[in-house]
Amino acid sequence: MSFGSGSMTNSISEIKDCKLIFLIGGNPTDAHPIIGLEMKKALKNGCTFIVADPRRIWFAQHARLYLPVIPGSDNWLLNAMAHVIIAEGLENKEFIKTRTEGFEELKEFVKDITPERAAEFTGIPAEDIRQAARLYATSEKSAIYYTLGITEHTCGTDNVRTIANLALLTGHIGKSSTGVNPIRGQNNVQGATDMCLPNKLPGYQDPSDPAVVEKFEKTWGVTLPKTPGDTASTMFERMYKNQFKAFYVIGEDPVISEPNQDYTIKGIKNLEFLVVQDIFMSETARYADVILPATSFAEKDGTFTNTERRVQRVRKAINPVGNTRPDWQITAELSTRMGYKMDYPSPKEIFDEIASLTPMLAGINYERIEHNGIQWPCPDTKHPGTKFLHEGKFPRGLGKFFVLPYRPPAESPDKEYPLLLTTGRTLYHYNAGTMTRRSEGIIHKTNDCFVEVNQADATELGIFDGEMISVITRRGQITARAEVSEKVKKGVIWIPMHFAESAANKLTKDAYDDVTQTAEYKVCSAKLEKIGT
Repeated sequence: MSFGSGSMTNSISEIKDCKLIFLIGGNPTDAHPIIGLEMKKALKNGCTFIVADPRRIWFAQHARLYLPVIPGSDNWLLNAMAHVIIAEGLENKEFIKTRTEGFEELKEFVKDITPERAAEFTGIPAEDIRQAARLYATSEKSAIYYTLGITEHTCGTDNVRTIANLALLTGHIGKSSTGVNPIRGQNNVQGATDMCLPNKLPGYQDPSDPAVVEKFEKTWGVTLPKTPGDTASTMFERMYKNQFKAFYVIGEDPVISEPNQDYTIKGIKNLEFLVVQDIFMSETARYADVILPATSFAEKDGTFTNTERRVQRVRKAINPVGNTRPDWQITAELSTRMGYKMDYPSPKEIFDEIASLTPMLAGINYERIEHNGIQWPCPDTKHPGTKFLHEGKFPRGLGKFFVLPYRPPAESPDKEYPLLLTTGRTLYHYNAGTMTRRSEGIIHKTNDCFVEVNQADATELGIFDGEMISVITRRGQITARAEVSEKVKKGVIWIPMHFAESAANKLTKDAYDDVTQTAEYKVCSAKLEKIGT
């Protein structure tokens, strides 16, 4: 919406050369450790860090400025920083004049969003907000990195556009070691997004464009539907209302990963037919009518596209174990049996078809990525790939400022549920734990659910470090081990999402961003109770 592209703007190799990193709503050392290592290199090279997070993560302890923001109040922090940048004349006037639109509207909007007002909502001292804005605006090379702490809110899209406003205000975009950088949490999230959005054709191509539709219809020999597909949240809502008959899940465990677990399970039970395609038995697969055993990454060929838009080869290291098949073979045979023949000799031919239909990947083929991956956009076979985006021009033409008023979370703490629950990932486990909780070494490090509690809250409730306690919301209750410390702010508790026996998403609320339909995993009201009370 702001730039014309929704991916990480810069490259992993550029991180070490950043002069300032504004890390907001992300914990790279735990959730993205390779990125975390590169950020540690930047720190060693003298990079200034600003960290905004409700938890005192590793980088918060080493930051020039730590902003312990109350979950759900990021919009206030970011807009107040924009206020300071404009009020103190720190904006990049030439960049704004030549490469953006909507500045005057933003200027008028943020003039009353002072750091003092923002402090009331964020819990951050006004002077710290001013200092953050000055540091970000005046650094030679400032980069913003964010993850799910920004997007997993009902206002997640607004949060991202407000971040983009800061980059446009200062001109910290379209140059090396700058930009707006969402870090992907899994190895091929970017690749899956590039190919499979419910409202786009591959490569983010517009299905309302007749020329685009004609190209795909001619190649595939089909007539494409005119209506977009459903998002996951819409599908579960329709399941719950008995409006959905069949569901096909590939490599995902929504019983663990979707919010409000009881609601999700009820929806799945309403289905007439559930197919799960995965490498291990998952919590969702327990409800399946058919399970299709797939191969792991080590048993198949293909490509992954990583967080920096780099398309890389994946090669089979071992033969498939047992009665398993690569996902592409399962999909192709199922399609053929359902009446549309898919006859590909290997993943190479599939990628060649993708490249022929997708301009941003047109110059990539297996031969070119035999040894090193290539970053899209790569429009032709002579093109080296794109290290960083938006140099000289944005895909949408001019970068766009958005006026984005604060929208509160769908649920906030109250007298009955006085604490604010937020969730996330640990270093030792991955997503729903389907793979990592089968590793003896990892289990030895972390194999039970815990809840981080501020020392002051624990003292008030008579909770001791290490004891088992109940965590309760309006949707459910789980038992977890208390970890009492100063890592989380007073009034905030934090739970990892990996443990099926104490599922964090039994507690979270099924409220969603109105654009992306991303669930609000980062904010809901909760309470703690000692066992037996």
